[in-house]
Amino acid sequence: MTHINVLDPGASPLDYFGFELRRHRESAGLTQRQLGDILNYTGSLVGQIETARKLPTQEFSERADAALETGGLLSRLVELVMRSQLPAWFRQVAELEVRAIEMCTFHTHLVHGLLQTPAYARAVLGALDQEGLDDRVAVRLARQRIFEKDAPPVFWTVVSETVLRQEVGNREVMREQLAHLLSFEGNPRINVQVLPFSVGAHAGSQGSFDLFRFMNDPSILYTEGYGSGHPTADPDTIGDCSLRYDHLQAAALSIRDSAELIRQVMEERYGEQRDSLA
Repeated sequence: MTHINVLDPGASPLDYFGFELRRHRESAGLTQRQLGDILNYTGSLVGQIETARKLPTQEFSERADAALETGGLLSRLVELVMRSQLPAWFRQVAELEVRAIEMCTFHTHLVHGLLQTPAYARAVLGALDQEGLDDRVAVRLARQRIFEKDAPPVFWTVVSETVLRQEVGNREVMREQLAHLLSFEGNPRINVQVLPFSVGAHAGSQGSFDLFRFMNDPSILYTEGYGSGHPTADPDTIGDCSLRYDHLQAAALSIRDSAELIRQVMEERYGEQRDSLA
């Protein structure tokens, strides 16, 4: 007799997902292999997800919802699963991203995680540690689904010109990432500004930070260190960083001029023509 792992659905969102997937599959009278064939995945993968040994993807969840007629249950659960896989110190930030009506971010060396492409995220997350990289990339990209809500947040980001010129991954990865930033042109809810080198000393010289604003709750400032996050709702600190952000936006290029600089760097530094040089 084949041993069936007994999951405790209350142990974690991942265990709960596996429990519900198995319950609905068995109610439909399907084996793991049969469900895998319907979804165009292997039966082994279905088994790994049911026993909480593999993270489900959004695509897998949507296909399983359709095949098992769950009313979208698994697609809703997968968001909780992904959030639960974030480092413990970062989970509060992911909750803030979901609740915020506006975010104002300043980053000095990297594109914000909410705007990263899969290849760029993979290069960043895999710089020192390749273990579980596929899952860690999927978890980061899942946060971007906040932009698909009926009322997505307004997102403002000011990035140092360093972000454009620091080659993360390789030229192809950077070309794709900069093209992704350009894809937000004309989107009033996602606004990208570049702080050029020519500005010199600026109001963000103390480092990167994120400001979260909410409908009814006080704003929260988030800063980050190595393996730790530091949210605060202290009014004085919020006021200081809000003022700093105003000055950063004033010093940065306009949205249109920022797009032109991004386009220029993409063509001159990461352009296709360079690949053919001997």
